[in-house]
Amino acid sequence: MAINDTCACSAQDEAAVRAALESFEHTRTNLIPILHEIQDRTGRITGWAMEQVADALKMPLAEVWGTATFYTMFDIEGAAKHIVRVCDSPPCHITGSAAVLKAVEEELGIKPGEVTQDGMFGLEEVACLGLCGVAPVMLIDREVFGNLTPEMVPGIIAKFREEG
Repeated sequence: MAINDTCACSAQDEAAVRAALESFEHTRTNLIPILHEIQDRTGRITGWAMEQVADALKMPLAEVWGTATFYTMFDIEGAAKHIVRVCDSPPCHITGSAAVLKAVEEELGIKPGEVTQDGMFGLEEVACLGLCGVAPVMLIDREVFGNLTPEMVPGIIAKFREEG
């Protein structure tokens, strides 16, 4: 029996979490792939989903929570459809990430930690995305945009606005 068998989410989200869990063998080594699969299917990782993962993998909920909140690739809040992450590692900073971040802020009308009024975009400034070879870099959902200039930002954001 699951830790909390009642989901306060949609039936579609509940089915997606269960399908993600069925996609992998229930071992600790599959924790991160399972979390990625849940996020790919639902757009976020809810507390209920983490409880289901902890139960399925027979591990403490605190470990699942700790893993999901440690990695910036996971969206725990689920407040925005698209998460824009601008890297500010030393290589990105040196090559202009501050100007790129400012361009993103102006384009979206929000600061890091905020979500646009329509819920379409959330903005995060992250310490490192591990993509130093294409600095400065930003990640929108799981799509990488490297060797950025501030002038490139409006076109990139427009692509996601058009896709919805």
